Amino acid sequence: MPEGPELHLASRFVNKCCKGTVFSGNIVKSEVHKSEEIKFKSDAYTISATSRGKELQLFLSSVQDDKKSAKKAAAIDPQSHAAILFRFGMSGKFEFTAEADLHKHAHLKFFTKSEPRMVLSYVDVRRFGRFEETTQWGKDRGPDPMFEYKEFRLNVLESLSSSEFDRPICEVLLNQKYFNGIGNYLRAEILYRIGIPPFEQARRVFEGLPEIPPDVKPKMKGSVSKNKDQKADILHLCHSVPLEVVNLGGGGYDPEGNKTDYNAFTEWLQCYYQDGMKQMVDHNKRTIWFSGPTGPLIPKDGKLKSPTKRKTDKQKKENKTESHSKKKAKEGDEEKSTSKMESQENGETAKGVSSKSEQRKGSARKQQDTTRGKKKTSKKTKPDSSKVEHCVMKSEEQDKSVGQRRSARLRKV
Repeated sequence: MPEGPELHLASRFVNKCCKGTVFSGNIVKSEVHKSEEIKFKSDAYTISATSRGKELQLFLSSVQDDKKSAKKAAAIDPQSHAAILFRFGMSGKFEFTAEADLHKHAHLKFFTKSEPRMVLSYVDVRRFGRFEETTQWGKDRGPDPMFEYKEFRLNVLESLSSSEFDRPICEVLLNQKYFNGIGNYLRAEILYRIGIPPFEQARRVFEGLPEIPPDVKPKMKGSVSKNKDQKADILHLCHSVPLEVVNLGGGGYDPEGNKTDYNAFTEWLQCYYQDGMKQMVDHNKRTIWFSGPTGPLIPKDGKLKSPTKRKTDKQKKENKTESHSKKKAKEGDEEKSTSKMESQENGETAKGVSSKSEQRKGSARKQQDTTRGKKKTSKKTKPDSSKVEHCVMKSEEQDKSVGQRRSARLRKV
């Protein structure tokens, strides 16, 4: 999930790409995104960006008003400028590409005036991000720990009486009302460096910290701290650790891990997704990486997960090659079995055809035999007409003699 450093790096990227570039026409929103349409339209306008914690604003200004302040431009023509507030969600980012190379998940598009047209697009694969046309930062967001450090520190220390600070420190660090820009990987790195158990009560962690920040400068890449006597507290780490990510250059944390400069970030990580670190799901169902004791406020059903074993790039390639070869071998076996089955089926079909033809021949022979037998029996059983007539005459003579005998007997009586 993009955090404070990633939003700041995204604003830098926009400013670098859009410097001296004029945009024109409608701002095109994709049909599938749930955010509202952006109504701003101009024949020629410029784009600039700034970030604050986990929010980013794009400022659109018509070219004729570009040299004027925003207040003066608004007084002259309210339609000549606009501001769009972005929250990146899980996978939001900006890309600047040719029109033909647009990302399929580009949900808001700004087109340049010059030909061939280039496009600044807001890309969000998972579509959890949101944008709206407003000049205000979110009301539920506190000061930025990186660039509004004093205000951030004071906001936290003056709010310790709130019931929010009864919760575990690992959960409070994700509350954007106080820690705007701190996310899952930053809270793991901060707590690991300071050595505080993740499920310690937040109020106990912050009580007694001074409002004036310690004089400890953010660690630059390859630099050595000159203030060895000053020890950074947890609030100072909320300021300095995100700045370390910004100073790495590149794009910071990339959920897809596709950037060529992502290796610098993975090498910088000390706790998050690192080998040997413990894992536990907090009350908000978010996984916290840590080392050492858990603290007293663990969830009732909280269970430690097995230590993380992160695979190197070499192991990933080897596994990918092995799985690919297994897949090819499996496909080859399937082809062989399929061809074998087909040949068997063809053989069985041929056998079936021949057996059927034999059956048909046999049945035809049987029919011929039966017809011949019937003819023979009909010839044998056919009665002779002369014999039949003789039998009839003989039976009639017998009946006549019987009648004569009966009449003779009656006379005697």
